[in-house]
Amino acid sequence: MDSYEARVHSAFPDGKPDVRDPRVLAWLIRRNGLEMTHLSRGSHIGSIFSVAEIMAVLYSGVLNVRPEDPRWPERDRLILSKGHAGSAVYSALAETGFFPVEELKEHYANGSRLSGHVSHKGVPGVEVSTGALGHGLAIGAGLALGAAMDGKSWRTVVVLGDGECDEGAVWESALQAAQYGLDRLIAVVDYNHMQSLDFVDRTLRLEPFEAKWRDFGWRAESCDGHDTDALKAAFGRAWEGAGSGRPSVILAHTVKGKGVSFMENNILWHYRTPQGEEYEAALRELEAQRP
Repeated sequence: MDSYEARVHSAFPDGKPDVRDPRVLAWLIRRNGLEMTHLSRGSHIGSIFSVAEIMAVLYSGVLNVRPEDPRWPERDRLILSKGHAGSAVYSALAETGFFPVEELKEHYANGSRLSGHVSHKGVPGVEVSTGALGHGLAIGAGLALGAAMDGKSWRTVVVLGDGECDEGAVWESALQAAQYGLDRLIAVVDYNHMQSLDFVDRTLRLEPFEAKWRDFGWRAESCDGHDTDALKAAFGRAWEGAGSGRPSVILAHTVKGKGVSFMENNILWHYRTPQGEEYEAALRELEAQRP
């Protein structure tokens, strides 16, 4: 039987995908996400697919990190506040050289360091364990404040879910970040307009979302969260905001389950695991989309 890595990389010349291309890395995040949740009988594939381009753009060149030296003091810090999409981070890290791709097959297995919600315990490149929603922005603000007090130039990026923006802790952190002028803090909201059991608008409306962030003292903009060029441009403008005295937020409009037709905007795929004919159908659709 082929190795895990061979199965995922088999369609690429010499089995070596160019992960510097964010479109390729986004495809790999989805392909790995499908395989990892299939093998582990895990969940949250809808969230993994919606955040794929965000993770791909960050790890294909936006973040200043060193896979060969994960604890490099001057690295940018990434926090996945929506920790249930941890497979997307694990995949991005493995594909860019932080640890072997083959290890992804152990996701969610007993004794594996690749837990269901993202964990920093023994995982190179993960800054903090997350999954209790609403805490990531507070941690990020604390890191950014510490960097500012120490005169450091590295940046902190926090990726949130739209559903977790129901949490009061998110807005307390937003207020504090603006109060302290943390202009090297960037929040990205995976705005797929769904949360665990329903659409956001039917649970707790966020709109006017962009205006709310501005009213809290942030520099805010929206973009297509599946357009890698638009995301890179938005991050570029956020980086240019250093020195402005305002943190930045990017509202990345995405589709939950993006990439597999029967998963898109289908709330079942927040918790459902891809098995049998559904796994095979999803695999065929993804293979047809390979860059």
